[in-house]
Amino acid sequence: QSGARINISEGTCPERIVTITGPTDAIFKAFSMIALKFEEDINASMTNSSVTSKPPVTLRLVVPASQCGSLIGKGGSKIKEIRESTGAQVQVAGDMLPNSTERAVTISGTPDAIIQCVKQICVVMLESPPKGATIPYRPKPASAPIIFAGGQAFTIQGQYAIPHPDLTKLHQLAMQHPPFTPLGQTTPGFPGLDATTPTSSHELTIPNDLIGCIIGRQGSKINEIRQMSGAQIKIANATEGSAERQVTITGSPANISLAQYLINAR
Repeated sequence: QSGARINISEGTCPERIVTITGPTDAIFKAFSMIALKFEEDINASMTNSSVTSKPPVTLRLVVPASQCGSLIGKGGSKIKEIRESTGAQVQVAGDMLPNSTERAVTISGTPDAIIQCVKQICVVMLESPPKGATIPYRPKPASAPIIFAGGQAFTIQGQYAIPHPDLTKLHQLAMQHPPFTPLGQTTPGFPGLDATTPTSSHELTIPNDLIGCIIGRQGSKINEIRQMSGAQIKIANATEGSAERQVTITGSPANISLAQYLINAR
């Protein structure tokens, strides 16, 4: 109906990318139909629900990081102009998506506001083409559950526990170098490595609709990840109008890597 060509990435991943190509009018028509479909789903989910306030329609665009500066504008002037003229909420992620040179741009609002916002974003992107090569974001397939037992890591596949040697090494390294040693205690030595492993912090953003899977019931999952990885993990409070939450991981490189792996595996 839109005249656009639409491709949806494979369904084995928790996230799927919808690629829309064609003339600009066809692209805008396709976005409009997608936004209206999302609104229909929201209305249907509110039937017989105790929720009184209707949530906005939310789309996440994937934009080359080299174009995000033009989209934000000097001192945030361009993104402010887009917000004010369309009535949509627009947020550009601070970090690039995993293993890519692209960033997520989250748009929230009514279907009309979203389509006007997409039009303005397309104009900016046409005026400011990407610089250099773009490494596209490829969502990861859903990972098998992971357990740690007897110092070993295993992935669960059906009825079997499959040893995971690389993750076992990372887990052992993370436990050898806890980032925060209690006062008066020393960190045990690890052959070939400096016992005073420096700590650092890494930030990532998690969509609001996935944060519950990471926190778990009464914080059970996030506490499990903290214990397994040895990292400190802080989840920022939800902010009004934002579709994502900021997560800060602090620890040694091994602590951070293991914590990221476990979070992505959720």
